Amino acid sequence: MSFPLPGLPDLPDDVESLKALIEREIAALRADVRRRVQEPQALARSSAHAPSPGDRSLESFISGSPEPPAAHRPGQGDAPDGDDGDGRPYDMPGNDPWAGLHAGLSAIPVSAALLAPVQDETGEITDFVIRAGNHVRSAEWLEAPDSQVGQRFLAVRPGAVASGLMAALTAVFTSGRALKGLTVDYTEERHGRLFRAPLLYHAAACGNQMLITWVPARSHTEILTLDAQHIASMGWGHWDLLSGAVDWSEGLHRIFRTDPQMPWSLTELCDAVLPGEVPALAELITSVLAGEEPSWTRIRFRVFGEVRTLDLLGRPVAGTDGRPWAVHLVARDLTPQMRGRRRLAETQRETERLRQQAAAEQRIASVMREALLPTHTAELAELGLTVAAAYLPAEADAAVGGDWYKCRRLSDGRVLVAIGDAVGHGLEAVARMAQQRHALAGLAQTGASAGEMTTWLNELVCGDPSAMTATMVTGHIDHDHVLRWACAGHPPPLLRRGNEVAPLPSEHLGPLLGLLPGYAYETASVPLHSGDLLLLYTDGVVERRGEDITEGITNLSRHLSGNAGLSPGETVERIIADYTRTVHDDDACLLAIQVD
Repeated sequence: MSFPLPGLPDLPDDVESLKALIEREIAALRADVRRRVQEPQALARSSAHAPSPGDRSLESFISGSPEPPAAHRPGQGDAPDGDDGDGRPYDMPGNDPWAGLHAGLSAIPVSAALLAPVQDETGEITDFVIRAGNHVRSAEWLEAPDSQVGQRFLAVRPGAVASGLMAALTAVFTSGRALKGLTVDYTEERHGRLFRAPLLYHAAACGNQMLITWVPARSHTEILTLDAQHIASMGWGHWDLLSGAVDWSEGLHRIFRTDPQMPWSLTELCDAVLPGEVPALAELITSVLAGEEPSWTRIRFRVFGEVRTLDLLGRPVAGTDGRPWAVHLVARDLTPQMRGRRRLAETQRETERLRQQAAAEQRIASVMREALLPTHTAELAELGLTVAAAYLPAEADAAVGGDWYKCRRLSDGRVLVAIGDAVGHGLEAVARMAQQRHALAGLAQTGASAGEMTTWLNELVCGDPSAMTATMVTGHIDHDHVLRWACAGHPPPLLRRGNEVAPLPSEHLGPLLGLLPGYAYETASVPLHSGDLLLLYTDGVVERRGEDITEGITNLSRHLSGNAGLSPGETVERIIADYTRTVHDDDACLLAIQVD
């Protein structure tokens, strides 16, 4: 639902006018929201004859100004009285106030523990005793702090010395300064295996005890998202119109080359736009402020003297009254990127160089195949889907080529399904496959439809002068088991329902990726029933030397129909057996999905 801006003048054509328009609209929004908040507060004050403790905080949030700190009360934050476990008494009389903190650790949403130092006869800290802890585990292989209460810290965290964590915690006591955001690459050997977890630590001491908290420095999903932003040259930003808070992804900071600690406001973003692009940016921003969701808009910015061409997509974030209280922008950098090439460190004879390069490609490609073509059967089974996949090299010594697939659960509960074929073999094809696959992973984070993701990926391939064409089928399986899919020059999936097998209708099929810049791919919907099996495949499965591909698709459909009732894993195994008995010139991928 959109809310038109009342009395909105013509779109400005200069930066200062655009900035003034944005400031007016934000000021009007804040004033209206503040008035709506203050009216019930005033009624509450008049009925209670006393101000509410939360009024100032809420008004501060609306106005974007900080709340004045509360006055310090006597005894607040002082060290408690008692014994720290090594005979060193506290100075504060009375009961132990740390007991309240012990009980409250379970409410902290990150791993937390309360430590007391262990000192030798010279007073030097040699270890810590874990006095209390909560239930939050920072890694699957690390035990929860509450299971380690009463134990020595170095006994349960033997890697703390080598990682520098022990020295950092000791310095909290000796220096009196809190530890703020120390990244520790914690490594530990267990049962002959090495385990590793990058962790972010905070710590502060009071009296003779210390509270420490830690979280994973970055989750696996965050790392993949950052990789996807880098490969796809994308980023996103979030502007809270009420508080003025701004949050940028690392990808957006990379595009605009800004300090990660200083993201730009909307008006500062206007300062970087080229003069001729102001009307386009004005239309985008005013549309979002009006509650609309405009399509991708191509705008040029000047960044440190360089003109960068971006595609921007805006989305309003509605508040409690349905009006936009925040703005979310996704940016895709279309500026050609300079790519470096790795050079050989030493000169060798041509035959030896080729031999070593072929051996290196085999090893690297083997590792990349395992990294790039995983399956996520357990999480998909929870959604009522059984999945099997396979990669079939045309040659026995070829580890991987340009064929790829992706099938995993997204954060919104949908299942992302994709299969594609990047032209070529070897590391160059692997690089293109990785780029397209990770770019799709990044685009999937936007919540866009299959057609929109395919359109954006096509622009990415078209904008790369070194890229070659590619084919792809991608889509989402929703909660109600409806497949919404798009196709870019790829053979349509086959649907087995009972004994019947047929390709999905492909009237919306689009051209190959990288062939037609600006082409808008469409999304089609297909309901899936219980027992249905969907087979996605690359053309290597159905292509035979001297044979038309339509004949190969017919043979595959007949083969799939003859195996009705088999599970996805059994179906894939039957197809693999038939594949290995014939001569093929191309690699192939298979992805079978069955609705349980």
